Amino acid sequence: MGAVRHGNPGEWARVTGTVISLWPLFACFTALGALGASIFFGRNPAVFAGIFTACLLLTAALWRKGLRRVESFFKGARGEERVAGLLEMLPVGWHVFHDFEAGGYHVDHVAVGPTGVYAVETKNWRGRVTAEKGEVLVDGVLPDRAPLGQAAAEAKAVEAALRKAGCDVEAVPVLCMASDTFAEPASRVGGTVVVNASGVAAWVLGRPVVLSADRVARLAQLMETSV
Repeated sequence: MGAVRHGNPGEWARVTGTVISLWPLFACFTALGALGASIFFGRNPAVFAGIFTACLLLTAALWRKGLRRVESFFKGARGEERVAGLLEMLPVGWHVFHDFEAGGYHVDHVAVGPTGVYAVETKNWRGRVTAEKGEVLVDGVLPDRAPLGQAAAEAKAVEAALRKAGCDVEAVPVLCMASDTFAEPASRVGGTVVVNASGVAAWVLGRPVVLSADRVARLAQLMETSV
């Protein structure tokens, strides 16, 4: 036996990625249907036929782009599943929540146990990840979306949700590399812990004990029923 699992890892990424990536196609298909009708019933069929062709080409382009975006979201979901499996290997007395909703965020994982509460943001990046001058870089380049800020904001959202439910506790922000591409040992960067998936459980277990078993159980109950 190990940690108690709550929720399904990667579910939000798959659903959201599919909707966000493919909704333009639905709009294009609707426009194509309307234009098709206009060709047959409108007064200027040649004009509508030209617009119809342009929409058809746009639909094809959006289809290819949408599929690439869907694959990106699904890749992220696979990373979440790997990290979830490793966190769930934490010993009895731990609880791991996946796709935990707090303050408008869907936090990839929240681990709750004797050494504290951890809000874990997972990244499944291929490139070499390094920490330089208070930033996280991928192959020497700053990512489009600042991951450190994202992880910190999610931890604050978890804290606020628990405080609202009646429990004041710190949530440690963790940025976890699902593909083990972080070039250093677990490190604090700008207040966020950056660690590889293969080392996240050991790092969490190695921290000082700050919560009793009763407090852990109470937190897990609040997160399951009240947050």
